[in-house]
Amino acid sequence: MSASRLSIPQYAMALAHVASLRSEDPYRKVGAAALDFDNRVIGTAYNGLAPGYNPPPGFWDDREARQKFMLHAEVNLCSLFRRGEAKIVATTTMPCTACMQTLCAYGIKEIYYREIYKVSDASEIAALYNVKLEQVSEFPLG
Repeated sequence: MSASRLSIPQYAMALAHVASLRSEDPYRKVGAAALDFDNRVIGTAYNGLAPGYNPPPGFWDDREARQKFMLHAEVNLCSLFRRGEAKIVATTTMPCTACMQTLCAYGIKEIYYREIYKVSDASEIAALYNVKLEQVSEFPLG
């Protein structure tokens, strides 16, 4: 492998970063990417509102009030494939507890993230289900 070639985790993380740029959330932009067992891209996703929903004026002003309506990047990503189809997920932020549970339910084997999310049981859940959970902070665009 040449020194200039991206590793698969770096490649997936770069895709997740680009996906995060599509998020409409002005406070937190999270992106995610899924690769299959041959390291082919299955899809990319980002956090935001349900497709087709146009929020009323002022919706984005109150972060706490609108948080419960936001769909996490990992949930949006899992809507693009069936259980067992994806091996790797990269996400720009460590999955929250609920997203980690969802990723495990979909049979994901490796999860890479850039930023630590302090309010998450992801590490404990990954250990129980024997899922590789690893931080990747060095990648193009990062």
